Amino acid sequence: MRGESQWQRDGVVVGLVASVTVAVFYGTFDVLASRGIFFTVSLLGRALFQGLRDPSVLQFPMAPDYTAVVLYSALHVVASLAIGLIVVGLVGEAERSPGRARLIVGAIISGFVVTIAAMSVLTAPMRGLLPIWSIALANGLATLCAGGYLLTKRPGLWARLMR
Repeated sequence: MRGESQWQRDGVVVGLVASVTVAVFYGTFDVLASRGIFFTVSLLGRALFQGLRDPSVLQFPMAPDYTAVVLYSALHVVASLAIGLIVVGLVGEAERSPGRARLIVGAIISGFVVTIAAMSVLTAPMRGLLPIWSIALANGLATLCAGGYLLTKRPGLWARLMR
């Protein structure tokens, strides 16, 4: 039972690390762009939960919609937790079945690429405010931070996965 709870705990931490990394990235991105710390998350929340289809209206100074911020943030955390649990489960399977490790690593990398592609398609109307490079960079940083956590928790993991 201890192994099961450790797997779940690691999955939750990986998901939270990834979620916080993306949030910090976009908070910093927005502040540097002089748009306010919650601009991007407010934009995404308005698009998803309020049907915003013309983000050009947000190019003018506007107070963030904190309901949209909270709703989108909650959705992002839940999605990140799910991804963290799935990735840690796949890593565990790769450790138990070394012959399938490279295939599983390929599946994890494919999931990363699909996530970027899906977000790029879903946010296409907002491209002027949410460039593709920012989506790729935010997710890449999240992957590095969450992966770094997992590599420190499981010494020798990289070598085991690359056999």
